Amino acid sequence: MDEHFDTVIIGAGLSGIGAACHLRRECPSRSFVILEARARMGGTWDLFRYPGIRSDSDMHTLGYDFKPWTGGKVIADGPAILDYIKETAAEFQVEDHIRYNRKVIAMDWSSGEARWRLTLAEPDGAITMLTANFVISAAGYYDYDKGHDPHFDGREDFKGDIIHPQHWPENYDVTGKKIVVIGSGATAVTLVPNLAETAAHVTMLQRSPTWIASQPDTDWIANILRKILPSKLAYKLTRAKNIAYTRFIYSRAQTKPKKVGEYLLNKIRKELGEDFDVETHFTPRYNPWDQRLCLVPNSDLFKAMRAGQASVVTDHIERFVDGGVLLKSGETLPADLIVTATGLEVVFAGASEISVDGAVQDLSQKFGYYGLMFSDIPNLTAIFGYTNASWTLRADLISRFSCRLMNHMDERGLDGVTPRAPEDLTARPWLDFEAGYIKRVVDKIPKQGDRDPWQNKQDYKFDKAVLLTSALENAALEFTSSKQEKAA
Repeated sequence: MDEHFDTVIIGAGLSGIGAACHLRRECPSRSFVILEARARMGGTWDLFRYPGIRSDSDMHTLGYDFKPWTGGKVIADGPAILDYIKETAAEFQVEDHIRYNRKVIAMDWSSGEARWRLTLAEPDGAITMLTANFVISAAGYYDYDKGHDPHFDGREDFKGDIIHPQHWPENYDVTGKKIVVIGSGATAVTLVPNLAETAAHVTMLQRSPTWIASQPDTDWIANILRKILPSKLAYKLTRAKNIAYTRFIYSRAQTKPKKVGEYLLNKIRKELGEDFDVETHFTPRYNPWDQRLCLVPNSDLFKAMRAGQASVVTDHIERFVDGGVLLKSGETLPADLIVTATGLEVVFAGASEISVDGAVQDLSQKFGYYGLMFSDIPNLTAIFGYTNASWTLRADLISRFSCRLMNHMDERGLDGVTPRAPEDLTARPWLDFEAGYIKRVVDKIPKQGDRDPWQNKQDYKFDKAVLLTSALENAALEFTSSKQEKAA
């Protein structure tokens, strides 16, 4: 007989550990297991080892709502975030519930039994099974095995090393190397100043610019509050302050994009001087926050550029050549190392095959119920955070909603809940977001509808009200009881 749990959590990263802690706090009687495909907890913060890996949100909002961040830096490095995840897991005693090296490759829901049957693959090829009443997918949104690595002509001609940041070699030495970093997103702007500390020179090569803002890596208000108030209260107030500030900036970017854009560009002009060509290298073709805003702590990117250790080139790649990168303009960028910071490959629910009563489900044809459940798929919530704020803000809300939902079902003797989308729902992209990693997979991932509750609004204030306090019994959710059906 297969091993059975009330709840399965897929993934032991930031979201999965958080979900487990919420489960311990809010559903203490439910049995659960965390299935982690890798050999260690931490997800992104354990996988990525490239130089300078850090948060791109402040830690008072990227941290959990129940566990204060007490580190001095609010733009924290990867190892510090990993320590925070491990400390949280230990504090709430969830690590003993983790099964490492268990990749969920298939999930099949049985309506008759009101439970999921999960197929797990281990590194040695062994296949095991277990069952669960409810699944929380915290597997992240990208492929852990490979990043987005587009084809470049002449790749085989290049004599140096080519590295994708997702697979950075341990102890790789860049001292004295000429480096070209292809990309302009969060990974690229993190890598460039860190590599520039020891490299001969680092060039960030971009097809088009990204909106960038500098921010101190410390929060003086948070530090004062922590000195005069209890830790939890200080964290709560700082978190509220930072949420309000982020919402204000995002709102201004939506209503007055030109003013916000000019403000950001003026800040860069002050960093690099009036003679620098900000229009070419730092003025995107889109409005602020149509894609994610990149943060640079303490102006480190601009400092490296002012020191002559780093530069930015805006051009298209013709091909790789033996000594570097040939551009469409005819210029060749010399390189001993090319870093392809070209992004991620997006997958949903860990790319596992999902079936309902033996019928494989096509997620691209499903609608998201508030962006966390999928139409016609029972007893499954999936954690997908914010693109316009810290990921964990929404991860916490989805975990708490999942607990509310499971408690509601337990109290009423229900064992099935399935979102049912109306036939006249108009399909829209999952996110109103222009990032390349989303646009590349828009036809492969679920949709959102043209009205609630089928919209994914990416609005913390709205989500908080809906997910924590609104009635669970509504026209969009179909609740069932297999026991009552059998009795009838």
